[in-house]
Amino acid sequence: MTTMATRTLVMNPKQVSQRLNRLAWQVYEHCYNEKEIIVAGIAGNGFRVAKRITSLLGEISPLKVTLCEIHISKDSPLDGKASISPMPELENKTVIVVDDVSNSGRTLMYGVKLFLDSPVKSLLTLVLVDRDHTRFPVKTNFVGLSLSTTMQEHISVVMGEHEEDAVYLD
Repeated sequence: MTTMATRTLVMNPKQVSQRLNRLAWQVYEHCYNEKEIIVAGIAGNGFRVAKRITSLLGEISPLKVTLCEIHISKDSPLDGKASISPMPELENKTVIVVDDVSNSGRTLMYGVKLFLDSPVKSLLTLVLVDRDHTRFPVKTNFVGLSLSTTMQEHISVVMGEHEEDAVYLD
């Protein structure tokens, strides 16, 4: 069981805000000529990050951004039916799959899989923290922070539900 004594602050609220802002600018720079992009956040903190990125893109760019949520069982993605809500029009659109932390790449891979049978223009990924333990063939295109950790360590992302935004190493 994790105790507060073993929790190390990796990013404080200001740093999280700066990283999210930088990620939004990177997305805009990459997609500046698109008519519309789809930002699809993985349920939970991934969706919270996606909402923040969508909001920031609305402030800094004229891009039309459609936000949707990906529902996946993170513990056993093959057991449950993955879904997207609301289901956006995908034809010839750039889709960005968003999560808070990429550990092995498994969750991102199952998130990306939902779009593989659709005629999307391009499929990109964005994470706030990439732990560099990739075991699945998914590349993160936009990364807020790359953090080398041991497999025993855990990254906790708090996205302003009841606490200030922060990233912790447990």
